[in-house]
Amino acid sequence: MNHRLLIIAAGLSAFSLTTVSIGFANAANDSDPLAARRSINLARGTAVKLNGGLSAYRPASCMFAGATDNPCLTIEDGAFLFNIPGGPPGWEQTGDPPSVQTILKIAADGRSVLDEVYNGPPQNN
Repeated sequence: MNHRLLIIAAGLSAFSLTTVSIGFANAANDSDPLAARRSINLARGTAVKLNGGLSAYRPASCMFAGATDNPCLTIEDGAFLFNIPGGPPGWEQTGDPPSVQTILKIAADGRSVLDEVYNGPPQNN
C-alpha cells in the first residue's frame, strides 16, 4: 500500500474519532471540546474526596472512560450531570454492588462543581 495513502487513512480515522467525542462535549459547551474530559476528571476527583479518598473509595469504571456513550454522564440544563456508583476498593472487580452513589453537577466548561446533588447509599430510581 502507498505510504501516503496509509498516512491519510490514519489521519482521517483519528479525525473521525475526535469528531465523535467532541460531538458529545458540544452538547454542553460548543466552544470548548475538552470540557467533557475536564468535567469527568473533576467529578471523579470530587467523588473520591467526598467518600474518604482512594484508600476507602473507588468510583465505577465509567469515571475512567471518555464522554461518548458514558452511562454515568448526562447533560442537564447545559451542564454535565454525573451519577457515579462507587464503593470500597475492588468492589466492581469482585462483582459487588455499589455501596455509594454520588450525583454531581459540573459546569459546562468542566472547571467547577455547581452542585453536590447527592452523596449516600444508592437510591432506587
